[in-house]
Amino acid sequence: MNKTSESRQKKTALITGAASGIGYQLTQIFARHSYNFVLVDKNEQKLTEIIDEFPQKFGISVKIFVKDLSISTSPEEIFTELQQASIKIDVLVNNAGFGTYGAFSETDLNMELKMLQVNIVSLTHLTKLFLKDMVEQNYGKILNVASAAAFQPGPLMAVYFATKAYVLSFSEAIANELEGTGVSVTVLCPGPTASKFQQNAAMENSKIASVNRMMDTETVARIGYRGLMKNKTVIVPGMKNKILTESVRFTPRNLVTKVVRSMHELKKIGSSRFYTLFKKTRTIDFLDKRIYCSGLAICKKSANNTAEFRSKTRFISG
Repeated sequence: MNKTSESRQKKTALITGAASGIGYQLTQIFARHSYNFVLVDKNEQKLTEIIDEFPQKFGISVKIFVKDLSISTSPEEIFTELQQASIKIDVLVNNAGFGTYGAFSETDLNMELKMLQVNIVSLTHLTKLFLKDMVEQNYGKILNVASAAAFQPGPLMAVYFATKAYVLSFSEAIANELEGTGVSVTVLCPGPTASKFQQNAAMENSKIASVNRMMDTETVARIGYRGLMKNKTVIVPGMKNKILTESVRFTPRNLVTKVVRSMHELKKIGSSRFYTLFKKTRTIDFLDKRIYCSGLAICKKSANNTAEFRSKTRFISG
């Protein structure tokens, strides 16, 4: 068997936001499992490094697209070129995304419109374009990267949290529609992750960014890949993140919103001693514990007075 025919027999994964963070770690994992690649990112230098290294190291083919997914024509351009090259996509990973930080009345509108284009519109567009072929061939996997932010409102990151809520809801809905087709949809909802996200979102001085026990991108990617291969619908990496996303379901929305706001606020300059002590602790972070404990308290209250509880609480799907 020649190399060309062998390459065609391998499955092909398209990964957006492939040059860094969770996206780059996913490329490493897929490469170790002998997937050919179509990689999309704005970072031409990093994509060039990947295409120089991966084919020889892993024995795979790599095609790159230096594209900005905040430009509305990018998804169609990617799809058309792949169609012309007769490249079928077996796995679509919609990983590209970013956030902005600050009060909505003060943040940059153009940046938020770009965020909506990347986090929502391009993700939906790419899914729409590649899904039809997956259904026709009775095989395909889609991994949409959302966030634990999808489960609650996010003051000071209002638009970002809302985009991730969309990704979660959209993914769950089409996963249900595709049952029995051979195509699975998985949505990955990581909590705070050690990457350049906080710096890019200009929130490196927020309280949540000061927590030194964030999950690393390699672990998040590994958990996401494993769940994708098992056709899981919703994946929340880490026990603490699972507890938090579950507890907010049973906590009054106004309380959840206030706690999230407090986590996003900037650190006070005069509180360095407190934060030094805060970082040295090995228990669940104080603010996270507030959500967790309030969730347990509300659950207990609901058992005693379910009707009253339901009348005051807005439940979150997902």
